[in-house]
Amino acid sequence: MNLLSIKAVSGIFLFVLLLGVMYNFNTNRTLEPSEKTEGTSVDGCAAKTITFCPEGHLKSPDHLKYKQPSIIHGRTNVVTVTPWLAPVVWEGSFNPNLLDAIYKPKNISIAATVFAVGKYTMFLKDFLETAEQHFFVGFTVHMHVFTDKPKEVPKVKMAAGRKLTVHTVPSADRWQEISARRMEIIQKLIEEELQDNTDYIFCLDVDSKFYDRWGTESLDRLVAVIHPGYYKTNRDVLPYERRPSSKAYIGLGEGDFYYCGGAYGGQVQEVHQLTKTCSENFKDDAKKGIEAAWQEESHLNRYMWINKPTKLLSPEYLWQDFKSKEPEIHTIRFSGVIKNYAAIRPNA
Repeated sequence: MNLLSIKAVSGIFLFVLLLGVMYNFNTNRTLEPSEKTEGTSVDGCAAKTITFCPEGHLKSPDHLKYKQPSIIHGRTNVVTVTPWLAPVVWEGSFNPNLLDAIYKPKNISIAATVFAVGKYTMFLKDFLETAEQHFFVGFTVHMHVFTDKPKEVPKVKMAAGRKLTVHTVPSADRWQEISARRMEIIQKLIEEELQDNTDYIFCLDVDSKFYDRWGTESLDRLVAVIHPGYYKTNRDVLPYERRPSSKAYIGLGEGDFYYCGGAYGGQVQEVHQLTKTCSENFKDDAKKGIEAAWQEESHLNRYMWINKPTKLLSPEYLWQDFKSKEPEIHTIRFSGVIKNYAAIRPNA
């Protein structure tokens, strides 16, 4: 080989080596502050570095015994996966003992928010007592109650590893105002108290109670609950915000499902991005004199149409007590209680 050929080969080798170093740097480096956006997702994982995903794989305890799973036997009267391949959780579609055994060693912490403003404090006792019986039993849970009447928050005995914090918020003359400002309050709660010490958060309606297990089967990055009143309804008649001038707008022929504003959640950083975006969009609408059809629920549905939830919970996870149980509903886990809106809402 002559001298010219040796130089050519050496040049190629050095070029390839340089490319390798640059690739390794770009795929493993920590994002610079100027590149970070709060809640920004990278490859579907809200993370501080490109290669880190907090969910990780699910590791089962060694030699755990459970019923053999099947891909040909199971629920056949409901859909258990969306077109974007997110699971839909129904009774009979998961093994609770297996999931609890997987998540217990992770030592996860779960926050839950609930708003009891005005006469809605009357629902707190049932909500909190039934949560102790059914909501993430055996796990670390921190309940955050937001109320304008802190003295009316009942004393509820809580199990080890579970606690309750009461936050005082202003009252309101319109129930729509209470609904509209919840997103901003949850956003601030995450920023000021939860982002460094909590893994998951669920945002729940107080005028509801638990009847059955709500646990680790509901965990994922971004979790939506399918509304019990509209899960059989054609999307063109769903109560989306239909005015194009609103940031919550979803047009005819658009949207996936109608999601509950009374129950949603996921990893803390994902819910932070959701609440921050919805709060900003609500404020942009207000500047134009627009209030979305169903306030936070309308903005939530718009957000989750674009940012697909990674797990959907069936209507078992927020049923309505006045409705009879449909054949596909094998259990009711969480449900809105029967109430007289004229008696409890300030402007019903």
